[in-house]
Amino acid sequence: MSQLLRASSPQLKRENGLGKLDYPTAVQFLCMHAACLLVIWSGASVVAVLTCLALYVGRMFAITAGFHRLFAHRTYSTGRLFQFVLAFTGTTAYQKGPLWWSAHHRSHHLHTDTAHDLHSPLTRGLWRSHIGWFLARDSRATDRVLVSNLTKYRDLRWLDRFYVLPPVLLAAATFLLGTLLQRYAPGLGTSGGQMLVWGFFISTVLLYHGTFTVNSLAHLFGRRRFATDDNSRNNLLVALLTLGEGWHNNHHYYPASERQGFYWWEVDISHYTLRLLSWFGVVWDLHTPPAKLYL
Repeated sequence: MSQLLRASSPQLKRENGLGKLDYPTAVQFLCMHAACLLVIWSGASVVAVLTCLALYVGRMFAITAGFHRLFAHRTYSTGRLFQFVLAFTGTTAYQKGPLWWSAHHRSHHLHTDTAHDLHSPLTRGLWRSHIGWFLARDSRATDRVLVSNLTKYRDLRWLDRFYVLPPVLLAAATFLLGTLLQRYAPGLGTSGGQMLVWGFFISTVLLYHGTFTVNSLAHLFGRRRFATDDNSRNNLLVALLTLGEGWHNNHHYYPASERQGFYWWEVDISHYTLRLLSWFGVVWDLHTPPAKLYL
């Protein structure tokens, strides 16, 4: 009887992903997925699919190199202009704003795979760790104390407050591009509606699930090089989907490193890109794993 009462308690329901939904976020999330079905009407073209992939990769880089490695962990330095470019581009991924994202990620590192971790598959379940936490009311708030070093930037505060605007602008831009291509390059076989569906809706939904695999799959499947206090794992598939974030056990062992693929065979496209940008002075002071790891 006591176990039955515990199973029906509100606290346990929240921990198992059955807590109350944040309805505005849930409706937006559902509509984004439903809009992908418009592909039945819009059809496909090479240029639309390539645009989808380009916007996936570009925005995934902004999430991994910007929201994660720069804002959440400060693993390298850059100027205000490139910082804003990463913040704006990352916000077009429709995963809320840079302050909200960074605060939740820092909280994740403080409470990884414990009852206080909002997206641990060990304590919350797979559905909650992958999607449910993002839609729940208890993830709606931004703990500004955790991101006090970021709140001094007015542009980041603005993006965090009006996080819906950049995705709307991107959606409008993809529609406009498709309309122009339909008129001036009809041989490409695309249109405004088709570019909107592929360039914004499908690309963004793929971004959701690509990013969320780090929370869910990278804490369940893969290898553990380091005996961390959590269940983080290195997963090649997740690394390929997220431009290097799948080396999650490496990251939890030494989160101060910009490079998450510690060895040459651990593919880390975000690291390669940041290293290239460092040659041109766009970024600098890239933090590396301590030498003792390679002894």
